[in-house]
Amino acid sequence: MAILSKEEAKQILEKVISFSTADSLEASLSGSGRGNIRYARNSVSTSGFNDDISLGVTANFGKKSASSTINEFDDESLKKVVNRAEELAKLAPENPEFMEPLGPQEYKESKTYFQSTADISPEYRAEVAKNSIGPAKNKDVTAAGYLEDSTGFSSIMNSKGLFAYSQESELEFTVTMRTNDGTGSGWVTRDYNDVNQFNAEEASSIALEKAIKSREAKAIEPGKYTVILEPAAGAQLLGNMLYNMGARQADEGRSFLSKKGGGTKIGEKIVDERVNIYSDPFNELVPANGWSGDGLARERTSWIENGVVKNMSYGRYWAQKQGVEPVPEPANGIMVGGDATTEELIKSTKRGILVTRLWYIRAVDPQTLLYTGLTRDGTFYIENGKIKHPIKNMRFNESPIIMLNNLEELGQQQRINGNLIPVMKIRDFTFTSLSDAV
Repeated sequence: MAILSKEEAKQILEKVISFSTADSLEASLSGSGRGNIRYARNSVSTSGFNDDISLGVTANFGKKSASSTINEFDDESLKKVVNRAEELAKLAPENPEFMEPLGPQEYKESKTYFQSTADISPEYRAEVAKNSIGPAKNKDVTAAGYLEDSTGFSSIMNSKGLFAYSQESELEFTVTMRTNDGTGSGWVTRDYNDVNQFNAEEASSIALEKAIKSREAKAIEPGKYTVILEPAAGAQLLGNMLYNMGARQADEGRSFLSKKGGGTKIGEKIVDERVNIYSDPFNELVPANGWSGDGLARERTSWIENGVVKNMSYGRYWAQKQGVEPVPEPANGIMVGGDATTEELIKSTKRGILVTRLWYIRAVDPQTLLYTGLTRDGTFYIENGKIKHPIKNMRFNESPIIMLNNLEELGQQQRINGNLIPVMKIRDFTFTSLSDAV
């Protein structure tokens, strides 16, 4: 029962709405089936499959609201969850920012579901682990990885006539390779909606090669360096910028988009003019749901265009307060890249550092988007256009705003966690200390 068709979901939600006596009712119904396999120390440790389906109901009386959830779908259970939400809503305090549910909306369909992913079998998952573990063993390396595949649906309905439904499928894979002498580490991540785009052996070979090449890393002095950030390294810093572009935070002076003395930086150039970032739920490489959680339709939205802030996200309450149309938060992030490969960017670098990934990232100053964190799983020193040797990991202090103002060159895009991120060559990236962690 975990994956319901559009008609099956609609029938349940219509029944839920019919049981309500509230001023308005909102209901969400979703389900998923998830398979996985995990391996460590070159051996499978766990594997399995689970499915789940749940219904959430929010009842509104005036500006009073309350929610209740359930995972039983007979009539009595549906009545019970509606009654519980209504009883709690009558006891709740008024919400001064309450917004009436949306009426009917029109949605464009995004291709987020692939039957190929839904058909993944336990045998396929075992083959993925085999294609990762086998090559690692042959090179005196230990692999630890995780594959999860999922299919699911999401649907919402309210008493004002809104109904939305979508199906999605996804595969996520990560593997860490460690040399058995304990001195080298490599890592890779992959995610797709369509499993036919995934090659476990190819992905694992990248992590394996980095592990071998990163053995016996040397220490270099912290400081400002030209860096080549592979897409996985740049993705989290860019995401921390994109998903903090809310108008309310900016208007209230709590954001990197707030201006001193009041106002926002909308329409202002804040980064290099080569930076273009947008979201598009209908992009074929990174498709996403065409509607947000409150039922707003998503469209392609430009956030930064030629270095200029073009849009900020507006929730429905804040949009009404400011007299503008609401703008949903992005469902994905797409940064326009260039044609250069990582290898070509390395060749054009006299001295610099290649960074595979960043982790343990923490905010230092939200208003400047200053973050700190560490490199890991493959950090290399570049000299005269070639990788000279692996280096020890380092702590960085950097802001994506400063980083994108120090842009030297953009390379090819790669899908990372549902986003499209280019490899980036950045000058004067700040490293503050060494780390002995491999």
